Amino acid sequence: MAKADGQIVIKKYANRRLYNTGTSTYVTLDDLAVMVKNGDDFVVLDAKSGDDITHSVLTQIIFEQESKTGNTLLPVSFLRQLISYYGDQMQMLLPSYLEHSMSAFTAQQDQMREQITKAFGETPMARNMQMPMQMMEEQVRRNTELFQQAMKMFSPFAATDAKPAEDEKPKAESKDLKELKDQLRALQDKLDSMDG
Repeated sequence: MAKADGQIVIKKYANRRLYNTGTSTYVTLDDLAVMVKNGDDFVVLDAKSGDDITHSVLTQIIFEQESKTGNTLLPVSFLRQLISYYGDQMQMLLPSYLEHSMSAFTAQQDQMREQITKAFGETPMARNMQMPMQMMEEQVRRNTELFQQAMKMFSPFAATDAKPAEDEKPKAESKDLKELKDQLRALQDKLDSMDG
């Protein structure tokens, strides 16, 4: 198969047809979806300009997969949240977070499958469906906590839903506020000395 830096090259023509240069055949989005599932690494290039359009084609595959089946992977609430990040300061952080979360999920996929097989193999399915779901919920909870911690790191002044206990609040605020005031004073002193 023709490859560019280890990748299979798919060319997209103006007539919207996709051409696999390695097999010298036209392919469909379904074929590309199968290639993704098989772990084939490919790049989609605009045949005329040579631009890399892999992102938009993969997005199109997701759209088609979501509309074909009644089982959607992307809940409406997730899509709304995702859209809200466009243009937000967190937009730069989100792709790496999502990539990390999916990598962690993939790494744990085999372990989860083993647990599900073990659970379903030993006792009735209805009784043991709870354990795999708890494992999934735990992973989602951990990923959400990591993301929330990252968001707090990048936006320390953002309001949070969880309010600290009254005895903790003044200590934490006073320490952080004092450090911030000290830093601002030091910067102001530097600026004053430069002007004078």
